[in-house]
Amino acid sequence: MTKITVKPDCGNAPKKELLKQLNIAFAKANSDFLTDIVSDDIEWDIMGDQKISGKEQFSRKLETLKSEKVSELILDRILTHGKEGAANGIIKMQNGKEYAFSDFYEFTSAKGAKVRSITSYIVRI
Repeated sequence: MTKITVKPDCGNAPKKELLKQLNIAFAKANSDFLTDIVSDDIEWDIMGDQKISGKEQFSRKLETLKSEKVSELILDRILTHGKEGAANGIIKMQNGKEYAFSDFYEFTSAKGAKVRSITSYIVRI
């Protein structure tokens, strides 16, 4: 089971709540939720690793992530403004590895509920 720790101010607005749920879905490898929440032309740039284009590549990448189990997600901060958002925190894996992450999101519009792009920075700590 994945332990989820979220700072109290990380969900007091609709887009903050959406990004909170998105990060929890990543930690729990909930690929159905994640593929539903992104646009068909999703762009995911994992800095220093790879760039993923389109929902099909996105889905394939999610499948590869299922092999590494997350033991804990600590969401430190979620920010949103207009059609942009960001989240950062720590991911602890069952194999003992820990990563600090910072993700930047762009929605399809200021009122849109679909994520158009993600830029991820991940550092092993």
